[in-house]
Amino acid sequence: MPVLYEKRGHIGWLTLSRPEARNAWGEDCDAIASDPEIRVAVLTGDEAGGAFSAGANLKNPRTHAQGSMAEFIEGLPQRHRSAGQVLTEFPKPVIAAVNGYAVGIGCIVTYCCDLIIASDRAEWRLPQVALGILPNHGGIVRLARCVGKGQAMKVAMGYPMTAEEAFRFGLAQWLVPHAELVAQTTAIAEQLAELPPLASRLAKESLNRGLDMPNVADAAYIDLYRFMALSMTEDAKESHTAWRERRHPTVRGA
Repeated sequence: MPVLYEKRGHIGWLTLSRPEARNAWGEDCDAIASDPEIRVAVLTGDEAGGAFSAGANLKNPRTHAQGSMAEFIEGLPQRHRSAGQVLTEFPKPVIAAVNGYAVGIGCIVTYCCDLIIASDRAEWRLPQVALGILPNHGGIVRLARCVGKGQAMKVAMGYPMTAEEAFRFGLAQWLVPHAELVAQTTAIAEQLAELPPLASRLAKESLNRGLDMPNVADAAYIDLYRFMALSMTEDAKESHTAWRERRHPTVRGA
């Protein structure tokens, strides 16, 4: 699906834009292009679509249809590189600014982002089971990591999760009035963009990789190497010096 890209300083704004299909997420969505000047990405939906994303385009008869097992197997490498996986592996913090309904794959991609800011109009839905399939790309397990098994199962069985519930259960980190979503998202993104970008990058890597490790001891051991690498950067030296001199640091990603 079309993804509109706009650079605002060190922040890259990605807008899912297919208003005629309520911002349906299509399989033709390319990997998000990285930009060396971008320190934070924001993912949101086109306001004209009336939703963050309505998910897969069910009007297309080829959606959720597979020609043959051979076609499926041959397409596995591309399928593994899903939109959610792209967001999880994106090397910089990604904020989901959820401004309406987030349905199906549009729901899953929100919690593949690192932080969620929810409009009071936001709502999360996984309708796949009612369609005879299930949420793909680990959609149920990813949600369970955020809100627990019971709440994830409830959403997987078709019950919607409101913005207030998402905030209360920990899926969304901020809940804001719809009219203030862009302003508050901008303020949060700008604050993150002021952080040393290499440290932000490795902090995200530490969390995502650590959650997939069998125990905290292994995660802590690997963090020793990340810590040492960061301690040798110019940004770390500048940030420490600025703290001692009671001034704002000037970071360069070096």
